[in-house]
Amino acid sequence: MPHGFKLEPVFMNHTKSKSLFSAAVNLFPGGVNSPVRAFRSVGGTPLFISKGKGSRIWDADGNEYLDFCGSWGPLIHGHAPEFVTKAAVKALRAGSSFGAPTALENELARLIITHHRGIEKMRFVSSGTEAVMSAIRMARGYTGRTKLLKFEGCYHGHSDSLLVKAGSGLVTHGNSSSAGVPDAIAENTLVCHLDDEAGVEKAFKEHPNSIACVIIEPVPANNGLLLQRKEFLSFLRKKCSAEGALLIFDEVISGFRLGFEGAYGYYKVKPDIFTFGKIIGGGFPVGAYASSARIMSMIAPEGKVYQAGTLSGNPVAMSAGIAQLKACLRKGFYQKLEKKTKDFVKAVHSGTKDVPGFRIWHLGSIFWFTFTDKKQIRRADEVDHESMKRFSTLYHYLLEHGIYLGPSGYEVGFISAAHTASELKHAAAVFVQGVRKIAG
Repeated sequence: MPHGFKLEPVFMNHTKSKSLFSAAVNLFPGGVNSPVRAFRSVGGTPLFISKGKGSRIWDADGNEYLDFCGSWGPLIHGHAPEFVTKAAVKALRAGSSFGAPTALENELARLIITHHRGIEKMRFVSSGTEAVMSAIRMARGYTGRTKLLKFEGCYHGHSDSLLVKAGSGLVTHGNSSSAGVPDAIAENTLVCHLDDEAGVEKAFKEHPNSIACVIIEPVPANNGLLLQRKEFLSFLRKKCSAEGALLIFDEVISGFRLGFEGAYGYYKVKPDIFTFGKIIGGGFPVGAYASSARIMSMIAPEGKVYQAGTLSGNPVAMSAGIAQLKACLRKGFYQKLEKKTKDFVKAVHSGTKDVPGFRIWHLGSIFWFTFTDKKQIRRADEVDHESMKRFSTLYHYLLEHGIYLGPSGYEVGFISAAHTASELKHAAAVFVQGVRKIAG
């Protein structure tokens, strides 16, 4: 390993990344094809990644990093595991896309449904955004209602009705958080705070027989790791059942990450509809929504809710997903992954417990740290936005020491099966040194 686990900063030349970014700004808005990649949250020039293997990535200048972003979660076995790449290449050689059914779709769906007690039927799409958009349309079609209720701090993709933020009240009609989203669409989205039963009660009281669905990340992981109480998720289940609304768990991140049954298996709370993404495609673009056979019967051509996609069930993504999920089903896989994460978080906590205003949390193989005095953060409005300045300083410190995270303090980190005990011990030492240096 080039860096030899040294805690001293490594001199990194970023000339090629800077040159590539200079060219990119003339080609793409902000120089990127997804906003967070632009490094606006942390400052500096975004790194252009040239390759990844196992727990590591290399940028265009040849600098090596221990990666805790993992393409924002799907790489649970690390970069380019042999069994996944072999399966993808085999499928690619047979044809990259047909726009017609393949046996691979059957195989991946059967693998998921057989080992996930919460679902009976599913449909593949090409992204988490598409999965959520389709799930909400299905819920509206099934209930005959128009409004949806979401929670501030949960991200469900960039479809119009979900690019909505909360106002100042206990429960509000949504305010668009993006230009281009008409008020008429935003008005059908109600927004509550997480961990707030009273807000949900008020929403249903003020909009009787109008709410088609309640959607939540059962493990909110796009605005920090806002760990929810099981009691709150159970309350949502009971409330939706009582009011005739459908409960949607957006498990694009938590699905197959906490365990094969995701947050549903962890909390033992069953939603009506699941949305998946990330892990089920082995690193390729993919998404899915799933439910009971009765609810899924609403989808065309069986039902009247239309949804289609040329690349849905793409054979390369299906083949990679089969290989990846079979590996996740190996005995003890999730237990080993969680232990790695616990040991890493424990080491960081042990080295920083006397540092005021720093916390680190985890669930399964997901972790998040932030600068705060709070013992627990469950809501988006409890995150100290001013603390992100300190995150930016720490981010660049970690980068200089060969540690790569997603470039935003609101994003979580992921540990993969490819991370070794020695790598995690080293990373924890760098984290501790960086936090103490900033605090000092």
